[in-house]
Amino acid sequence: MRDQCIIAKLGESILRKKAKKVKNINSEKIQSVITKMITCVKMSRGVGLAAPQVFEPYQILIISSHPNDRYPNAPLMKNEVLINPEIIKKSKKKVKDWEGCLSIPGIRAKVPRYKKIEVKYTTVEGKTKKVIFEDFIARIFQHEYDHLIGKVYLDRVKDNIDIVSEELYFKLIS
Repeated sequence: MRDQCIIAKLGESILRKKAKKVKNINSEKIQSVITKMITCVKMSRGVGLAAPQVFEPYQILIISSHPNDRYPNAPLMKNEVLINPEIIKKSKKKVKDWEGCLSIPGIRAKVPRYKKIEVKYTTVEGKTKKVIFEDFIARIFQHEYDHLIGKVYLDRVKDNIDIVSEELYFKLIS
């Protein structure tokens, strides 16, 4: 399975394209994409992953927050697969905080994101769900959602001074 967990890197055209809506959640193809994404997010020690990052052009993202060496302060939650997600409400307040990306290894940047968002999506069981995400989980969602609309987190950075090497980032947060 390891060879199936190749993460698209910055410069790959798939990271700049809008992902397609999933029409049939139960199709073998979509189920295979979801399985691959769950395996890859775990293997890569990420806290989230979007289908375009594994070269699949679909509107699927995973939030997989858990403390690890890449995100030592991440809250623990079970994997959540979100299909055809959309943001339906955003807080007025934005917070600037650190982000990294499996598709852009070696650097981190401070990115302004909405502190609180309400999202609607389809679950793997085919049910429509509305949820409010806040703080770090809202940040993960917005970061992964950007991948579905052809953006990466560096597109959201307000000032290049907010971009640092990952090595320096770990010194800054310790």
